[in-house]
Amino acid sequence: MLLEIFLILGGIIIYFLVSKKKEETLPFKEGWWGKGQKPDTEEDATIRPFKVETTEEELSDLFRRLDQARFTEPLEDSCFHYGINLAYLRKVVSYWKNQFNWKKQVEVLNKYPHFKTKIQGIDIHFVHVKPPHLPEGQSAKPLLMVHGWPGSFYEFYKIIPLLTDPASHGLNSEHVFEVICPSIPGYGFSEAPHKKGFNSVSAASVLYELMLRLGFHEFYAQGGDWGWLICTNLAQIAPNHLKGLHLNLASVTNMGFTHLLSILLGRYLPRLFGFHEEDVRRMFPFLKKGLYRILAESGYAHIQATTPDTVGCGLNDSPVGLAAYILEKFSVWTDPEFRNLEDGGLERLTVQVPTGIASFPNEVMHTPQAWAQKKYTNIVSFHFMPRGGHFAALEEPELLAEDILQFVGKVEKEQLWTKKRK
Repeated sequence: MLLEIFLILGGIIIYFLVSKKKEETLPFKEGWWGKGQKPDTEEDATIRPFKVETTEEELSDLFRRLDQARFTEPLEDSCFHYGINLAYLRKVVSYWKNQFNWKKQVEVLNKYPHFKTKIQGIDIHFVHVKPPHLPEGQSAKPLLMVHGWPGSFYEFYKIIPLLTDPASHGLNSEHVFEVICPSIPGYGFSEAPHKKGFNSVSAASVLYELMLRLGFHEFYAQGGDWGWLICTNLAQIAPNHLKGLHLNLASVTNMGFTHLLSILLGRYLPRLFGFHEEDVRRMFPFLKKGLYRILAESGYAHIQATTPDTVGCGLNDSPVGLAAYILEKFSVWTDPEFRNLEDGGLERLTVQVPTGIASFPNEVMHTPQAWAQKKYTNIVSFHFMPRGGHFAALEEPELLAEDILQFVGKVEKEQLWTKKRK
């Protein structure tokens, strides 16, 4: 208890030292992220079809690298407590080389239409899926879905049909979506920025321009992980164009005095701070479920935020190293208890846009509604989900789809979008 008090007091002191006046909107960040100087000519805004392809040469190189991988021996009974279990990684690599059907996976990736377009000097890749059929008189609502790290647009493959054709999957079909899933610049098939300074606001500006280029001046956005921050920034850049914001992670990055005090006393006086019983269960004891877990899971973030090129050399050169780096996060971020298994169980500104939050129990860090509403001032839907973790669209597509559908239904029925604009 004494240690916890010291940590909270230290946090309060740091907060007052570094806190800055908050703004309510963000400017659109128009940059040039391509190679060399920005040309004088107007950028080619053509939207080009794209197809995922691989070659025999690429596969041969991959198999060579898998054959030459150098493994170390894991500690006995270490499971996933020190990262990925090396004995299990050997099994993954064996499956990857001898059983995985690469050509079939390429077909799966090409299941939906892919496109590319040049925005601010770099190629942006996205999947664009329209409803297979629409009832007469009904129009599809555009929905931008943004992934995070270490994910990709593929995370949404299971949920796309539930949103574009909900009736065929036993879901409420009052609202049907046209889904746009981009690859964040530098991820998947999107070109990486060639200049310093690209951040979440830059990414939000690029994706906002993408939606305008597709002809969508009013749309919904959904995201978790980096998708949470990018979509949040988008809501701050274009609040009059975003009809609603749905998140499956809502982190508070600018902690106020009340937030810090609630960490210290919220376990004992939950109602005073607006905490629900489920908030208390997920958050406390805070050292174990909050601080220690974040410290245990955020080492990668410090490396990638400070010296990404160093670790990037190894990850880009070794497919086995990259698999280990990513699979470990897919394990423990899905369920922290998976670290006990050998196979791993495989703010800045306020947001006034109508917001829905699906809070999954095994998320890396739980944010109570009482905290979230300090930033997202118009929360119209907040649900404690019965199961699932960090990769919600991939793990529990039906639960997430149902929550998105009810959220949009509420926004549309109560005309919250219209009220926001007045």
